Amino acid sequence: MIQNTSTTTSTGQSVRGRWFVLTAVSLGLLLATIDTSILYIAVPVLESDLGASTSQSLWIINTYPLVMTGLLLGTGALGDRYGHKRVFQIGIVVFGAASLIAAFSPTPEVLILSRALLAVGAALMLPATLAIIRVTFDDDRERNIAIATWSSVSIGGIAFGPLVGGLLLEWFWWGSVFLINVPIVLVTFGLAAVYAPKAREDSAVPWDLLSSILALIGLTGLVAAIKEIALPAPSWIVIPGALVLTIVGFAAFIRRQLRLATPLLDFTIFRNRAVSAGVVAAGLSTFVFAGVGAVTSQHFQSSEGYSPLQSGLLVGCIAAGATATSLLSGSMLSRIGPRPLLLGGAALAATGYMAAAVLLPVSIWAFGMALFLAGTGIGVLITVASSTIITNVVPERAGMASGVEEVSYEFGSLLSVTILGSLYASFALNTPGTENGYRGVLWLGVAATVLGLVSISWLLRNERITTSR
Repeated sequence: MIQNTSTTTSTGQSVRGRWFVLTAVSLGLLLATIDTSILYIAVPVLESDLGASTSQSLWIINTYPLVMTGLLLGTGALGDRYGHKRVFQIGIVVFGAASLIAAFSPTPEVLILSRALLAVGAALMLPATLAIIRVTFDDDRERNIAIATWSSVSIGGIAFGPLVGGLLLEWFWWGSVFLINVPIVLVTFGLAAVYAPKAREDSAVPWDLLSSILALIGLTGLVAAIKEIALPAPSWIVIPGALVLTIVGFAAFIRRQLRLATPLLDFTIFRNRAVSAGVVAAGLSTFVFAGVGAVTSQHFQSSEGYSPLQSGLLVGCIAAGATATSLLSGSMLSRIGPRPLLLGGAALAATGYMAAAVLLPVSIWAFGMALFLAGTGIGVLITVASSTIITNVVPERAGMASGVEEVSYEFGSLLSVTILGSLYASFALNTPGTENGYRGVLWLGVAATVLGLVSISWLLRNERITTSR
């Protein structure tokens, strides 16, 4: 327990104030991540109560990650220019207003638009959460613990979103999944207003609106192409159009960054192999977490007769393991260093999914323990990846680094759900009622973690990694 609450850091924060800051950004992170998955089990309700078509239901769910991913890089750099506290507060206000609109949406079209507005609020908040931690905690050990807490909240928000949604829909109408955000928004805004540090004038950097628009165009085009390819009957008109949009947007973005004195994304950060390893670990962690988790829930409900709650508890095994080790690895990072933790995390995840594939036909309890083991590795990867990326970039570009990190997580999740989900759906369509397709997904998870282990090992060869800056 901390006794001396008057101690301050270079940011002017008291010990107590720093942990109130962490509480504020954790609540904002929880809101943003839980809304990613809270509607997964609400599709039948939306179709019956709101009159949404199947296509509209998919847009209600997919609009949120699509818009958010496209905005992340630009909103991260926006915080470097105008202050992360200010951007975070604007984001939480937008998120609260969008939650009210969503809760009382009279038509599917209004709900789709409100989900897009929710994504704008989330995109403003997410990079700011980690950047605020970076500038608030200047003690190595405390910062690593704060990032570990951040990672645990992120994991829990995504993993338990369907469970929260299911509990609310059991007792209330569908709008309650959005209305519950409002009181949390009010508390979060108040804590941030009082305790979050203001931006220092000498740390402000230029922000280029055109670069942000080009990044949004390129990322949105790529996300749209991936999602269209994953559909059972993809449009071969939409896919080429989205890919052309991606190429044009990214080409113009890269060209502009190379010409700017202070670019939105400074590509030289990737010369630091620690940052590159962190990006690989971030993408890998959400690839094997989100994809396997989504397919696990689908398989055990459709093929094994499990209820949503029962299948959710199995996915919860991965989340429980990840939550435990994300906190533990944060406290160990300063003493051990990121290299052995990243490599150990990838090895644990690979071992866990390998054991799950082998034990699936043996015992559901042993299978659940194997998923827990895989989760322990994922928890280490998420915490150490975030810390490695954010601490190897100067504080003045913390927002940019946070944006890169968030895009890595979002794309890892997007690719895994698309690739693993499509492969499983294809196999289940041809051979329904078997578990071979699901075991194949688990083995793909093993292959992905082994590939990540090799990549991280190569990137970190003979590399001295910064754990503070």
